Amino acid sequence: QVRPVESGGGLVQAGGSLRLSCAASGRTFSDYAMGWFRQAPGKEREFVGACSWTGDHTYYRDSVKERFTFSSDDAKNTVYLQINHLKPEDTAVYYCASTDWMQIADPTKFSNWGQGTQVTVSS
Repeated sequence: QVRPVESGGGLVQAGGSLRLSCAASGRTFSDYAMGWFRQAPGKEREFVGACSWTGDHTYYRDSVKERFTFSSDDAKNTVYLQINHLKPEDTAVYYCASTDWMQIADPTKFSNWGQGTQVTVSS
């Protein structure tokens, strides 16, 4: 069972950048991708997108595809989320979760959640 641990969050000014990491121990050959989600205060969790462990299959939510970039380091069992031009509305707890399905655009296929990392963007 995959056990993700997110890191890299923090307090940044609008316009800045962050790179979040998701280290996934317990991976097996059947684990296909990691997804990224976020939950802002008072809102439901939102699916941001996903990246396969090979790095060649990605899915982005339309509202973030211009500023968010996923990547993976298979050898380190770690996936990354680079966020550029941060906006106050990006403030949220960011989570990663795993899937062994190829339908990485389907948020219901993800499980094994991490504890999240807080991103706060000041205006």
